[in-house]
Amino acid sequence: MKYNTKLTLKIFLKHAIKYKWSLIVVFVSLLIGDIFAVIAPYWYKKFFDLITTNPAVEILYTTLFIILGINLVHWFFIRIMQFVYIRFSANMLRDLANTCFVNLQKHSFSFFNNNFVGSLVKKVNRFYQAFDRISDRIVWDFIPIILNITLICVVLAFRNKFLAIIVFVWVFFFMISNYIFSRYKLKYDYKRSQLDSETTAFLADSVTNNANVKLLVGYNRECIGFANKTEELTKMRKFSWNLGSVFESFQWFLMVILELVIMLYTVKLWSQGQLTIGDFILIQSYLIMIIQKLWSFGRIIRDFYESLADAEEMTEIFDTPFEIKDVKNAKKLQVTQGKIEFINVSFAYNKTREVVNKMNLAIKPNEKIALVGPSGAGKSTIIKLLLRQHDVSGGKILVDGQNIAKITQESLWDNISLVPQDPILFHRSIMENIRYAKPDATDVEVVEAAKLANAHDFIIDAPEGYETFVGERGIKLSGGERQRVAIARAILKNSSILILDEATSSLDSRSEKLIKEALENLMKGKTVIIIAHRLSTIMHSDRILVINSGRIIEQGKHRELLKNKKGVYSNLWNIQVGGFMV
Repeated sequence: MKYNTKLTLKIFLKHAIKYKWSLIVVFVSLLIGDIFAVIAPYWYKKFFDLITTNPAVEILYTTLFIILGINLVHWFFIRIMQFVYIRFSANMLRDLANTCFVNLQKHSFSFFNNNFVGSLVKKVNRFYQAFDRISDRIVWDFIPIILNITLICVVLAFRNKFLAIIVFVWVFFFMISNYIFSRYKLKYDYKRSQLDSETTAFLADSVTNNANVKLLVGYNRECIGFANKTEELTKMRKFSWNLGSVFESFQWFLMVILELVIMLYTVKLWSQGQLTIGDFILIQSYLIMIIQKLWSFGRIIRDFYESLADAEEMTEIFDTPFEIKDVKNAKKLQVTQGKIEFINVSFAYNKTREVVNKMNLAIKPNEKIALVGPSGAGKSTIIKLLLRQHDVSGGKILVDGQNIAKITQESLWDNISLVPQDPILFHRSIMENIRYAKPDATDVEVVEAAKLANAHDFIIDAPEGYETFVGERGIKLSGGERQRVAIARAILKNSSILILDEATSSLDSRSEKLIKEALENLMKGKTVIIIAHRLSTIMHSDRILVINSGRIIEQGKHRELLKNKKGVYSNLWNIQVGGFMV
């Protein structure tokens, strides 16, 4: 099984290095704070040693004030470290979230078709939250453990070097055993993380299809399916957590052994006159510090690796090459006429199912063509290739003589307006959804576009007018209303090339008539490609292309195609007209 631990840490480090001065302040403050934390028990030792000698009370008071001063210095530097670390951590979470977002947005259309939205969202959240937990563990646990153990061993070595050796050897064995166990447990943590993502994806998919679940009577099946997912996740959680519990028992045993051995050896040294009563206080204080720091060390290191496992799935996305990307030094598309050419274009999904086969097609500037044919003929694929949602397997596509594979994707999309069959809107205001096509558009321009799309009337009747939020994916609007918003967006964008994918399919007869008039105005001076199943909507196209099995099998004007009584188009027309006549 492949783990991207190094890549995960590399990404974290790349972002953290931008805040190197914050990290330096955090480390230095922590170092000074821990030095004073280790010094404090030494002065307690002196205090109890003084008591055994019956000194003046003033000396005891002075020692206590010194101890108070040491603790205040410790508190001061730890607070500085805390404030600086909070700022660093907040900035890092923001940067990592932005990096994840930017990376996801650069992936291809097919990437999103092959991944659940809910699962992707959870992977992003887990990634930057994993950093939050890892950095907390490093700053609040790992570094203090290393500093405290080192300083304690140094102080003990001045009292008795064998005491320092015992502590050092025990700590080394304790930490190595924890590391080995945590590495062993990592594969189960990764499996748990995978099952958690699968459960979330199932939940998101089922909730998204709530209407289908009800109307297709799938309630019991969905409940059983989700219960099976959660049962798998529960089993893996129990196994993983039980492993941790067993090892914690082993840790407790090691700590009991350490205290017993140290105290027995201390008593021996005291009996030989090498240690004082104050040394018992010093050693016991250090033992308490060590146990406090290391008691949860196993859980800390496991949490560290669990966090890495949580980040693993997003790291895999970072490590996944972008399927569609701009070539080096790609130029911006310059559209002066709007001529489109498909030259020997072929395309196959997954390199096995050929959808477009050596297609040659020339669309003149300002020509209005329509693509018709049975479902699965390749009409939508042709549009996707033009939009470069997929790269062609062979041949090339030119826009005004420029190969779209050698221009920037954004410049291509900026020159094409698409009105899809089922528009998906942002959960934002209607004004924002329309303006998204032209961010610098004025309110007047947005309203004018809405009027041309026959959307203005229903918008002003909405509770907040143009500021009404449309719900997730535009669910608060009807299908026809969503489509009119999409048409308004295309009108506002006013690109040189226009693609209409059943743009009037969700409209009632009255709205369809008005929208057709708006589209006729919109199509003036543009190259237009229309995908249609209702042939009545494309009768007046300059040219109609009949697509089947990724090939153009017929083409011509409406009346020309009807003359071929045995042709596919004529047959489709008769079926539709006959259906309406019935």
